[in-house]
Amino acid sequence: MGFLDRLREGLSRTKQEIVSRFDEIVERADAETGRSKPIDVDTVEALEELLISADVGVAATERIVGAVRARAHRGESLRDLVKAELLAIFRAVDTPSQNGHVPQVTLIVGVNGTGKTTTVGKLANLLKASGKKPLVCAADTFRAAAVEQLAIWADRADVDIVRAKDGSDPAAVVFDAIQSGRARGRDPILVDTAGRLHNRANLMSELDKIRRVAGRAAAGAPHEVLLVLDATVGQNGLTQAREFTSVAGVTGIVLTKLDGTAKGGIAVAIAHDLKLPIRYVGVGEGIDDLIPFSADDYVDALFQQKW
Repeated sequence: MGFLDRLREGLSRTKQEIVSRFDEIVERADAETGRSKPIDVDTVEALEELLISADVGVAATERIVGAVRARAHRGESLRDLVKAELLAIFRAVDTPSQNGHVPQVTLIVGVNGTGKTTTVGKLANLLKASGKKPLVCAADTFRAAAVEQLAIWADRADVDIVRAKDGSDPAAVVFDAIQSGRARGRDPILVDTAGRLHNRANLMSELDKIRRVAGRAAAGAPHEVLLVLDATVGQNGLTQAREFTSVAGVTGIVLTKLDGTAKGGIAVAIAHDLKLPIRYVGVGEGIDDLIPFSADDYVDALFQQKW
């Protein structure tokens, strides 16, 4: 199954919710006249309600609705207008990853329960399949279960792992992992960080320390900081993202559990409100169920009338 097919499958609940309601708003083209229902006030208000209920967020919804109002007189279909604006939102933040660093150090951050540790394993598997030689670092040393879980995923992906005793200094483990990765010719280095300490201030302080130590072990590190968000928590995820971004310097988002929600519009809210690109999406529990995010495929998966 190709990436687009898997994304469509993962978005099936979201698509069913959005498209079924979208088609109620907009009458399909009349087979005889070839003309569609005009975009009137009632249509725009219904669209606004639909976007809000799909977790697109207030700000992004206002932008989309504003664009629809401004271009409604041109005779374009509502479907095409909405798709165009969604793509514009994603493309505005579609910055490339920092490549060229060897080894490239990527921190994976996020609260526990979002699928952070499993994401590290799945990402390692994806990168290995593309020809790279990743190494994973178990820097969530405060939660023994996290280290053991990552070790299982590393074994499944058949990649190297650097770990230490429970309670070890996470920053020291990261330093060792970068040194080890360089010695073994491993690249990239994927670092699983703590998602919860005994208070949020300590967690953020620990992440800041890891960033500093990584920078001493490899020039410019961390080169990428991926924040893992659970799509099923909707707008609450944006609050998490803002906290982590302020301390960890987040450069991209991994949106997990996209297959478990009928409100997949959160991807739009992330791009619009946080000005961050979505790098990967999780569409299942299997090791191959993490795929690179494509704005075109995402929008097509939502709005294509026939699959």
